Amino acid sequence: MTRQPRLSKRITSFALIAPLALFLAFFFVAPLVTMMKTAVSDPVASIALPTVSAALDGWDREGAPPVEAQQALANDIRNVSNDELFGDLVRRLNSAKSGFRTLMTKTRNAVIEDPNLSDLVSVDRRWSDPGFWVAVQDAAGASLTDRNLLAAVDLQRDANGDIIDAPEGTSANRTTLFRTMIMAGIVTLCCIAVGLPFAMVAASTTGWKRQLLLGAVLLPLWTSLLVRTAAWYIILQDNGLINLTLQTLGLTNGPVPLIFNRLGVVIAMTHVLLPFMVLPIFSVLIGIPKNLMPAAASLGAHPIRAFLLVLLPLSLRGVVSGALLVFMSALGYYITPALIGGAKDQMISSVIAYYATGAANWGMAGALGIVLLAATMILYVVYLRLSSEEVRT
Repeated sequence: MTRQPRLSKRITSFALIAPLALFLAFFFVAPLVTMMKTAVSDPVASIALPTVSAALDGWDREGAPPVEAQQALANDIRNVSNDELFGDLVRRLNSAKSGFRTLMTKTRNAVIEDPNLSDLVSVDRRWSDPGFWVAVQDAAGASLTDRNLLAAVDLQRDANGDIIDAPEGTSANRTTLFRTMIMAGIVTLCCIAVGLPFAMVAASTTGWKRQLLLGAVLLPLWTSLLVRTAAWYIILQDNGLINLTLQTLGLTNGPVPLIFNRLGVVIAMTHVLLPFMVLPIFSVLIGIPKNLMPAAASLGAHPIRAFLLVLLPLSLRGVVSGALLVFMSALGYYITPALIGGAKDQMISSVIAYYATGAANWGMAGALGIVLLAATMILYVVYLRLSSEEVRT
């Protein structure tokens, strides 16, 4: 008699969460799996060059390959009738070794004009360089690769398959990742410097004063990120509000460079992310008994000493939680650095956008996304751990 009501309750529960589960599956899990698959899949060369891999089997990777391999490559290139596929092939090979863009176009024209052509060296002397053939063999021989994941951190495999650093000047992904971490850390420290005193003032007040202070912090969350960034774009200009105020007060003789540099990016990102620092700290501070500071003062503690030994340690959980939230959010920022920062202030999200939309290299975009996702997930696990400990205490 009781099994039927239980089954009915379970069906009702599943029906209630089904829309959320479908939403997460289609708009979160599926794109994430697609991104990961794109980062490690490399089917373009194996599709466009189906026979050259077998023809190069046994080649010592030194000197030009035998005529049979050259004939197989010529036939494969001749059979690529889809211009989009050929363009993807050229981009894939050129990303492994520069020079393929002109070489493949020249070779394609030659093999189409002469259906019996088999000596590719006669078409272009670069085909006598084993480096080009190694790139062809590696690209056509496997549909799964770690090339993009390694390239995302400026690594690659040598002829022996060992992982080595990429040649200097060929990529700056690692530098951009370090820059992203550093800028996210600077913004986090600025948010702590501003958010901790603000949260303490808000927690020490009551009534409409507290509501006014919290409303000032929450106001950025009610405004579009693009609108907030555009506002800072205007404020930070040479003739913007800040520089006009400084010059009017006589504090500067001319405009201070606040835009298209790292200082402007830090200012704008700190303003945008400040609520994620203030709210966790505030939620911790309002739970601290208000008689602790007076008690410390009654025992002879100086206000600064009481703050350092009593209030600050108790508020560290909120500071750490807020710092993790700000840091994780800052890692993926794109609009603010793109509009306000200079060429040397772009973060990893700008590089991902370039690979996705500019270079149409979805594999590299996915690989960089995985690196950024891994860093964010590690921080998120730390945040959950701290949050769970805070709930238990």
